[in-house]
Amino acid sequence: MIIGLDMGGTHVDAVLIDHGKIIKTSKIPTEPNNLLESVWKTLKPLITGVKPDEIERVILSTTICTNAIVEEKTAHVGMIIESGPGLPCDFLACGQENIFTEGYIDHRGREVSPINSAEINRASNAFKNKNISACAVVGKFSVRNPDHEIKIYDMLKNDFSPVTLGHTVSGKLNFPRRVFTSYFNSAVYSTFSRFSNSIVYALKREKINAKLYVLKADGGTMGLESAEKFPVNTILSGPAASIMGGQAFFNTSKDGVFLDIGGTTTDIAFLADGVPLFEPLGIKIGEYPTLVRALYSVSMGLGGDSEVRVENGVLHIGPYRKGSPMALGGPCPTPTDAMIAQGLLDIGSKEKAVDAMKDIAGPLDLNIQEAASLVLQTMANMIKEKVDKLLFEINSHPVYTVKELLYGKKINPEFVQVIGGPAKILAPILEKSFKIPCFYPKFYEAANAVGAALAKTTAEITVFVDTAQGTLLVPEIGLYKKIERNYTLEDAKLLAVELLSKQLSILGAEAGEIQPEIVEENVFNIVRGFYTSGKNMRIRVQTKPGLLYEMWGDKDA
Repeated sequence: MIIGLDMGGTHVDAVLIDHGKIIKTSKIPTEPNNLLESVWKTLKPLITGVKPDEIERVILSTTICTNAIVEEKTAHVGMIIESGPGLPCDFLACGQENIFTEGYIDHRGREVSPINSAEINRASNAFKNKNISACAVVGKFSVRNPDHEIKIYDMLKNDFSPVTLGHTVSGKLNFPRRVFTSYFNSAVYSTFSRFSNSIVYALKREKINAKLYVLKADGGTMGLESAEKFPVNTILSGPAASIMGGQAFFNTSKDGVFLDIGGTTTDIAFLADGVPLFEPLGIKIGEYPTLVRALYSVSMGLGGDSEVRVENGVLHIGPYRKGSPMALGGPCPTPTDAMIAQGLLDIGSKEKAVDAMKDIAGPLDLNIQEAASLVLQTMANMIKEKVDKLLFEINSHPVYTVKELLYGKKINPEFVQVIGGPAKILAPILEKSFKIPCFYPKFYEAANAVGAALAKTTAEITVFVDTAQGTLLVPEIGLYKKIERNYTLEDAKLLAVELLSKQLSILGAEAGEIQPEIVEENVFNIVRGFYTSGKNMRIRVQTKPGLLYEMWGDKDA
């Protein structure tokens, strides 16, 4: 049996799956100040009557790190950046204290100038004076030789935690993105640690000793231990769960739109020929581009609990959630109140929901039902307008999918699939706005948890070879070794596949999930004078996101 658990900002959703069949679902309001209690309350009804040793794996998706960034509740981070010559460094500043240091390793991994130990000590003191306990260390070409990052780490490790090293977050050469990725990894580290500790304690409380995984932004999973080291990869795991859940319930080769409508936000994703879109370089977090691999999704501030108001005779919804719907004791009207007032949803106080709609109906000179209907149709129209805007942007560039790069492809959606709490109610209303079929899966409320539960393990590594220097480096796993000058591209490719397979096993992948794929191979001659002195090689190998099972037995409604 598999447990999938999705911790959103409004609710915690969970599902119990046995050989591709949903056995139970559970939904509990999130208690942000008591994550342990939220998890425990969600798990309890799910596992009642189930023997703990029958549960083989638990997979989690969470918006914990994303919310911490949005709410500016991340840890302060001290950045040590070794940028080297030829590059302005101001734009790389991202932490609360940014120290640009001496020392330089060139593009071949050769030391040009050593680190200045006194300078690192001064940086350490500066961090301590500002009560900064989290650090990141990033060198321009550390993926070619991490020696400087490792030496600086040895000087900091006893006084700071975490200390993220740039070469460990990604083997890609994009230096600015590696700086920002390292920053965010340290910034959300303590937030994720509190969450993971709550999860582990909750499972121990229920005597569950199953393998524990966390969903990444790319729609794949990693073991909890890896997630604790690199929590930056869990940012946007919630939207990834939405997409994987949508895929689990609906097999198609058509273009389409995925919508996950929650209490606070609506997440939007797209399919091209039935395949999810992919961020080719990495996601952008705020103003900072990163190297975090991710499925393409966009979140808009519009959900069932968004504030509804009338300003200057115009109806507005969102972008903020001020609390629960008025029907549940909240402070202001919401789309959920409109659903309750219309008799479409049976929760809370219908009388209070009607009062909420009176606040909207009066200024617009409408009756209660007209006002409620306008709220829901406006919500659908806002989603449609956002989708149209995103499609215009996407169709202006080559389309990247999980499988391939599509040149000249224009996404023309033929359907909309909706998941989340209001999905069943909003599907027919959205269909009027989109003018294409709009439907929801049978387990629409728990689709995120299903997506998390069924996701396969993914990973990526990069192998750098310099035969002139006789060196081979795999930065993501900290492998650095000497090689013979006659080392070939085929040798490197075989090693890359072997190492990724081992890494996937470490991350918890089952044998059937391990399907490495070489996605990049480059070879350049190293010329000295008039002669070729060696070869410079770069091989990148990865596994694509996918599903353990497809939920064809639980068809869409």
